[in-house]
Amino acid sequence: MLRYRGFKQALDAVSRLDGFPKVKEEFVQSTRVGGTLSLISRLVIIFLVYHEVSYYLDSRLIFTFLPDTDLQSRLKVHIDLTVAMPCKSIGADILDSTNQNVFSFGMLQEEDTWFELCPSQRVHFDYMQHHNSYLRNEYHSIAEILYKSDHAVVYSMPERAIIPTRPHDACRISGDLTLNKVAGNFHITVGKTIHFSSGHFHLSSIFANTPTNFSHRINRFSFGDHTAGIIHPLEGDEKIFDNGQLMMQYFIEVVPTDVQKFYSQSKTYQYTVRENFQLIDIDKGMQRVAGIYFKYDMSALRVIVRQDRDSIAQFIVRLSSIIAGIVVISRLLSKGMHLVVELCCRSSGTMKEDAILVPNEKFLKGSIVVS
Repeated sequence: MLRYRGFKQALDAVSRLDGFPKVKEEFVQSTRVGGTLSLISRLVIIFLVYHEVSYYLDSRLIFTFLPDTDLQSRLKVHIDLTVAMPCKSIGADILDSTNQNVFSFGMLQEEDTWFELCPSQRVHFDYMQHHNSYLRNEYHSIAEILYKSDHAVVYSMPERAIIPTRPHDACRISGDLTLNKVAGNFHITVGKTIHFSSGHFHLSSIFANTPTNFSHRINRFSFGDHTAGIIHPLEGDEKIFDNGQLMMQYFIEVVPTDVQKFYSQSKTYQYTVRENFQLIDIDKGMQRVAGIYFKYDMSALRVIVRQDRDSIAQFIVRLSSIIAGIVVISRLLSKGMHLVVELCCRSSGTMKEDAILVPNEKFLKGSIVVS
């Protein structure tokens, strides 16, 4: 029982302990100025607290660059493009810097089709082209929005609604490959390819009289898994050529990218591309092979995209400082305005008393005024 009394006395002592002086309610006088300032200060506190909470719930992106030391991982490639030549006349092949035939990691499908799109497919491709072009041009302004979103853009061409009656004049090459993480060359040329242990050989001489047209449409060309915030520059690209004897080259630099969000992490790749095409004039002795060439190389740097926000301790400290600062400022303003009003009232009250008492002073002498 004695222990309980001691504990209760200690609690009473702590409850009475207050580092801030309190004024009893009977000594507090309510004024319009004070009430107005109190209302305004509370509205300002609610407004600032709302924005502070919104800022805390939001996040910022931090981009860092580190040397890429992960050399054992594989490079996944997604390809879906259409070339304006029948599949029997062209061949697709990939060869990396190790001279290893990378088709051992997957196969590309060749499907005869028509290069001209039906109306529904044309509307879809035009939208994809416009959308991807807008994202590339405005990427620096909307990069944070794209990374924070959970939607990864994946374009899928709808099925052809109208089947032409003419023979096939194009070839659709599509598929997924898992490659070595080294430099390589994916190319589409006239003729077929025979693979050897140390390389490959193009059978193009027997197709010498075949009309060539390397106009092409890229529906999908990406590396790694689809991740929000990653834009693939070649998707939605369409090249129409009148001369078939040309070499179209895409120089691609693949950059490993790690996206670290609060609740998920993903490893993917993004890339930059430079284009170059050159007409092949056989009369001038040019020995190059006409075709479409995608020459890719790996970047030595890895990009880390990390989603970050302030800690809960910093959030509480900022929130407390906002509330305390507004309260202190409102009290200072209230005291200052009361002081100004009091000085004004005193000066005006003195002038009125002088104006009333001085003219009537002779009547008040020697008389008693009863009010």
